[in-house]
This record gives sequence, C-alpha cells and structure tokens, in this order.
Amino acid sequence: MTLRRPLLSSAAALCLLMGAGVASAQAPAAASPQTVQADARTALIGGLRDAAEAASGLTLEHSLAPPPGFFDPEALIALPSNEEEARAFAARMRDNPPRYGPLSLANTDMAISNGKLFVGNFNGFNAYDISQGEPKLVMSVVCPGGQGDVSVHGNLLFMSVEQNRARLDCGTTEATGDINAERFRGIRIFDISDLNAPRQIAAVQTCRGSHTHTLVPDSRDANVLYIYNSATSGVRKTDELGICTDGQPDTNPETALYSIDVIKVPLNAPETAAIVNRPRIFADRETGRIAGLWQGGRAGVSSQRTAQTNHCHDITVYPELGLAAGACSGNGILLDISDPQNPARIDELFDPDMAYWHSANFSNSGDKVVFTDEWGGGTSARCRAEDPANWGANLVANLKDRQLEGQSFHKLPSVQGRTENCVAHNGSLIPVPGRDLMVQAWYQGGISIMDFTDASRPVEIAYFDRGPINPERLVVGGSWSAYWFNGRIYLSEIARGLDVLKLVPSDQLSAAEIAVAEAVMIAENNPQTQTRITWQDSPEVAQVYIDQLARSTAVDAALLAQARAAVDQWKAGGAPASSAETITALTAAAEKASAPDAARMTALAGLLQRRSA
Repeated sequence: MTLRRPLLSSAAALCLLMGAGVASAQAPAAASPQTVQADARTALIGGLRDAAEAASGLTLEHSLAPPPGFFDPEALIALPSNEEEARAFAARMRDNPPRYGPLSLANTDMAISNGKLFVGNFNGFNAYDISQGEPKLVMSVVCPGGQGDVSVHGNLLFMSVEQNRARLDCGTTEATGDINAERFRGIRIFDISDLNAPRQIAAVQTCRGSHTHTLVPDSRDANVLYIYNSATSGVRKTDELGICTDGQPDTNPETALYSIDVIKVPLNAPETAAIVNRPRIFADRETGRIAGLWQGGRAGVSSQRTAQTNHCHDITVYPELGLAAGACSGNGILLDISDPQNPARIDELFDPDMAYWHSANFSNSGDKVVFTDEWGGGTSARCRAEDPANWGANLVANLKDRQLEGQSFHKLPSVQGRTENCVAHNGSLIPVPGRDLMVQAWYQGGISIMDFTDASRPVEIAYFDRGPINPERLVVGGSWSAYWFNGRIYLSEIARGLDVLKLVPSDQLSAAEIAVAEAVMIAENNPQTQTRITWQDSPEVAQVYIDQLARSTAVDAALLAQARAAVDQWKAGGAPASSAETITALTAAAEKASAPDAARMTALAGLLQRRSA
C-alpha cells in the first residue's frame, strides 16, 4: 500500500504498516497549507428561492426551478442537529413515515449529448435543450428509485438505481418486503432517440444496486461499451437475485462485497447488456486475499472514523491513458484498464485524514489526480469554523510512472454555517492551457474553481454561493455537480433546480484564458469518462501563456515585452516579431523557472517556432 508520505505522520504510518486498525492518537498533526476563514459567503441571507448570492469570477446567467413532479416542499425535511433530536426523528420516520425522505426529489448527476443536458434525480431524470443558451425543458421521466446518476452515449441513456423501493417498470408504488420479484436495483438503459417517447430497453440487476457508474469505450471494438458499476449499499438476498451472497470473504469467498461490476453493452443490441465480470480490485497482490486494502476504523491524530474499502463510490476513466482512478471508500486506487473488461489495480493511496474517498479527476495531461472526501456523507455541515481544513477536502496527488503520491489538501476556504450541508463533491476540468483548473460543487457551500497546477499549493480562484435553504434548520440541498461544457458551467442544485454560470475576467483569470476555454467544443460529456483536451495553435493561446507568465512574474519585464510584441504581431496577421530571439530567450529562461512556468515558456516558444517555420 502506498502511503501519502508528505502528509501521513510517521507514527500513523508505522501503525498502518504493522496492521493496526487504529492509527496512533499521539502522532503530530499534519500541517495544513490552507486558511479557512469567514468571507462574503459566510453569512448570506437564506431562503429557497430568494437567498442572497455571492460570486467572484463567475456570474449567474440562468436559474431554472425543478419541473413538475420533481419538487414538493414536503420533501424539504429538516434534519436533526443532536442525538436527542436524532432519536425523535427516527421514531417519527418509523411510526408515521412522511411522504418523502430527505433526498426523494433530489437532483443528482448530469451528462450532456447533442445539445441536450440530462439531469438525474432520485425520482427519475429531466432533459434540457441547451443549444440556444437558456435551457429549455424537453423531457421529464418519472422513474423513482435513487441514485439517479445518468450518462449518455448516442441514443442511449444509462441510469443508476440503488434504493429498495425501485421497480422494474419505473412504477411509483414502492417495491416492499425483503424479497420482491418486481424490485429493481442496478443500471437502467433507455432509448432516447425520440425525446417524446423514451423507452426503457434494458435493466441490468446488480447485487448492491448502482450508486454511480462510468462508461468505458472499448478501443478494440467500437460496437462495445463497458460500464463500471459502483455500488455502496447492502447486498440483496440470494432468493431475490441468485448471483448475490453477503458476508466477509474469510467466511464467504463468493461475497458480493469487495468488487465492482463490469457490464458489457453491445451497441447493436443494448437490450442484451449483462454483467461479464466482478473483479476483485481490492485484493492483496501478493497473497490474493480479497479484503486487501484499508479495513476501516478510527485513524489519524484526531481518531476520525474512516470507511472500509469494500466498494468504490466513483471511478473516473481516462481511456487514452489506459487508466482509471477509483475513489473507493477507504482508499484511492489506480487501475489499468487497457483491457476494459478486466481492470486491474496497479497502485493505491491511504490517508488518515480522508474519511470517505468519494470521486476522482485526472488532470488533462494525466500527471495528477484530485480525490474528494465526502466526510459526513453530504448531509452534514462540514465547513464550519471548527471543522478541520483537511477533512472533507480534496486530496491532490501526483501521478508519475503509474504511481500515486499525495501532495496536499484543498478545502473550500469559506466558513459556512451550521444549517448548510457542505463537503467536497463532483466537478470537472476547465480547459485553460497552461493551468489545471477544476470547477467543483460543495453542496450548500456553493461551487468553487480550484487551480491545482502546483499540486503542492492548490488555490481557489473563483466561486458562487447562496445562503442556506433554511437559516434555522439544516435542510439538505446545494450543489450536487458542477461541470464545464462548451463555455458554461452547469450546476445541478439538489432542491433549487438547474443553474448556468459564466466565467468573468478577474485578477486570477484573464479574458484571453476565458475565451480560449470557451472555444473548446465537444459533442458529448460524461464527466467520469475523461478525454484529452487539445488547443489549436493560435495567437489567442499564445496570449494565454503571456497572461499567465505576467501573473506569476516569472519572466523579466524585457523578455515579457518582447514576447508580447511577437504575439501582437501574430494577432495582426504577420509572422511573430523577432521570433528566433524570443524563442531562444524563452527556452533559456525555462531552464531556471518553476515547473509550471517552465512548461508555459516552453509551450509559448513552441507556438512561436511553429508559426515562424
């Protein structure tokens, strides 16, 4: 097991290596490089539709309330704030069950294809036409069962279903009892070729349902699509689904725990989709022991509770690299997916300050991975002044020679209130050359943009936030996912609906950087299936590097002016001025610069070289 050397204390590491279930409580705390403090977001006036807003580097363009069938004020249930309230809450739920649970109508994950934005929901999914700017609702499908995460491929939509209430036929009457032949938990597949008449064409049953899933293309066969299914809930009874048995592997080596599902979808016959593998990706590579990674328990200097690694919450694949990053409850893992039907673990990370490894994002170049920690499960206030700055945060890791090495933590730097559920959640890259930027949701902490170009010093450069839904009691809501697509940020808000935001220039992001990012156009976006972003040679891209070098003060004024003159000449339609001299000077300066600035200088010199050739 790879330990995150810069951040894991030696005492905790020693306990882990000795097989201790609990790391030493006497170990010194790892230093946090970040300050979390009150700012403009901390005390915003609350409200469901009229909450105050705060923004920096972003502006809200559109905000749409949930469509009919996907909102009811009765679903805005205030959660208990202490043990006494929790006992009373549990008794009310048992003796007089409400019409809705706290997440019954929650918006969840999103996917985009062919100008349509698909927004998952615990009660089904919705589709919006975004081709003309302001989203227009074009389809609503009521199909209860949670989790509701969606992805798309051509005319197929895939949907994760986890809860016991779900039915094969998408019916709204709950599937009750311990065993029910009408129950469905797994991956639904819809034909969406006609948005006026979507059809469920397959329903792949799985042992633990589907919390999230990831589409994995097969580079060897364009007719095959794989799905990596991640499930987090309990195992179904064998009498309900014959392939399922529960228990720990020391007494039941066939247990449905400690694996993921690999589903094969023949695109010419998607109705025949089926599980083809349940790989033991957590096994000890030397002994073959199935439960080979972190066994859970209290860890770290504050003895926080950490999750056992018997499932993945989320897996992000980067097919071009043949790699996947798994956020797998107690560990972050790296998978070789060169044979997508048979993923194999090649490295793993553990950190005692990570309670629950939730999701992962590669940098565009594939030299870093951002793992998120959903400390508290997403329904708790975890961004208060008293909460540790490295709990419920992002862990930024370097990736070199197919090995992970954790570098730093980054948490939302704004103190949030006790009635705002807040912790790291879903996000995606913003395509700015020369920088690693990630927009990210933080539930009722809003959204933020993190620059992790320097993995050891990630920083926030923009944000958008609202006040709490209920200023007096914690009602679950906020930003579930925030994704960049073709020049805008799309935000699924659990209770409030759908937001669209636009970047605006600031000291941290120039107009040129925004323009180049907005020029990147793709047809389809499933955020857990990453593809490499490329930029064509242009004076606009060169201007981006000029702006970045000026911001970092890495280049002396004379060389910066020389490079700027060359780019201005290029913009005017001519060859870059004094290009040979400028290229030589940039190349020499790069040898003495920090890694990020050296890369920018080299990239700028390359642009000028190719332009003048």
